[in-house]
Amino acid sequence: MAHNRMASSSSAQDAHQTPGPEINEATPLLTSPDISKASTLYQSNDSGADTRADGERNEDRDTSEEDRPLPMAQILFLCCARLLEPIAFFSIFPYVNKMCELNGSLEVADVGFYSGLIESLFSLTQMCVMIFWGKAADRFGRKPVLILSMVGVTTSMSMFGLATTIWQMILFRCVAGVFAGTVVTIRTMISEHSTVKTQARAFSIFAFSGNLGILFGPLIGGVLANPAEQYPSIFKGIPFFERYPYALSSFGVGAIGLVFTIICAFGIEETLPSKVAARNIGDAVETGSSPTTKPSNDKMSTWDLIKAPGVGLVLYTYQHIMLLAFAYTAIIPVFWYTPVELGGLGLTPLQISLFMGFNGLAQAVWLLFVFPPLQGRVGTNGVLRACATAYPFFLATPPILNLLLRNGSHAFTVIFWITAPILLGVGCGVAMSFTAIQLALNDVSPSPQVLGTLNALCLALTSGVRAFSPALFASLFAIGARTQWLWGYAIWVLIIVIAFGFTVLSRQMPDYDELRRKRERRVANGNGNGTNGTMRGA
Repeated sequence: MAHNRMASSSSAQDAHQTPGPEINEATPLLTSPDISKASTLYQSNDSGADTRADGERNEDRDTSEEDRPLPMAQILFLCCARLLEPIAFFSIFPYVNKMCELNGSLEVADVGFYSGLIESLFSLTQMCVMIFWGKAADRFGRKPVLILSMVGVTTSMSMFGLATTIWQMILFRCVAGVFAGTVVTIRTMISEHSTVKTQARAFSIFAFSGNLGILFGPLIGGVLANPAEQYPSIFKGIPFFERYPYALSSFGVGAIGLVFTIICAFGIEETLPSKVAARNIGDAVETGSSPTTKPSNDKMSTWDLIKAPGVGLVLYTYQHIMLLAFAYTAIIPVFWYTPVELGGLGLTPLQISLFMGFNGLAQAVWLLFVFPPLQGRVGTNGVLRACATAYPFFLATPPILNLLLRNGSHAFTVIFWITAPILLGVGCGVAMSFTAIQLALNDVSPSPQVLGTLNALCLALTSGVRAFSPALFASLFAIGARTQWLWGYAIWVLIIVIAFGFTVLSRQMPDYDELRRKRERRVANGNGNGTNGTMRGA
């Protein structure tokens, strides 16, 4: 027995001293290192050989991949695709009320119900099919799913302006929501194009492009609505635009979608790891070289994905942050408008527009210029902890500003106009948490093969939160203002308590490097053969 153990030990030493093949089954599947390094647990290791030479080569390859520059052309193409979803969602807002009134022969009092229903159906149907699009992207490839989604959204939005009944409007809106799986695929592809060093920059650009879509969507819809009345010198007397007054708005969105779809069809590269691996192997066969990746057939159920280490916590934290964001977004315009004596600021529509514009500008500065270097210095969890610490103080500023105006003196009014922009601009830094939690979601993904499904699951949950939170918190604000419970500040107390929950959660976030090291050790020990086995080992 002792002799056998000595022989076995000697054989193991010889195996480590003898250089193995340059490429083996333990080589990371995905060329994007931040995902592959975090998920090699689920790759196969049929040979079981993990020589020191191979480890050094893999480490060198990972290091060189981390230094790979961000492919800006691909990121910009994906940002074009990202613009389409918010443009399609928000473009109907300027005219949907009037369109409902005309198509349904409704009383003015009933318009709000139907317009709100049509606006929300996009998100509700999107929530129902989000996981389907994520699984489709993981199975058939990112690019075909993205292009199909863009074609569906473009077509349905082009038809929306031709609706002549409420039910047709509902149908076209639901179809647009069904095909609105673009955001899932885009997030996944940006993750796979970026590295640990470049993902912060990539996702800050992604977030900024989404904000641009929110800006341009209503602008396009409003400028092109009812052209026969807005631009009588050009469109008056044209029967088509008099019968379909909102067709030009939907055609405008459709034209933008068509252009973006063509750009993406010819410009975007496939990033699904198995597709990239198969392409690399095919290229290697043609050139006679060795492939650098190997396709994987590992599969996970949604439940296995949720149970993977760290995934459940990050998913919940993501929804907690989104709840804060949706609550603030729903309340703040009403707060700005509400009279001072009821707990608001009593701003005019022009002042509200200026505040909203400044808010968007401040967020853009934080996301584009502050977040990437800060994330590189303190890490994703460091950014989340900083934002979580600042969030309660940021949410305490609206009541403080109201107190300044309630005093009624000229001096306090001057102090208000000096401090309000400063507090708003600095406080907008908490928006970095929206991008940071997306990076955390990427880092905690147990496998590159399920990254699309993970993003889809997360966004489906987010759509559910978005379906109820704006109406809930806006109603609570109205009740507090009417009853003057806690001087009208009850809603802010509630949201601050929720923000402290985020502060606690930010201290519990997983160590992504440690997760990666554990997965790599399991692969090295030969425990990475199959998803189910690795899940039990976790």
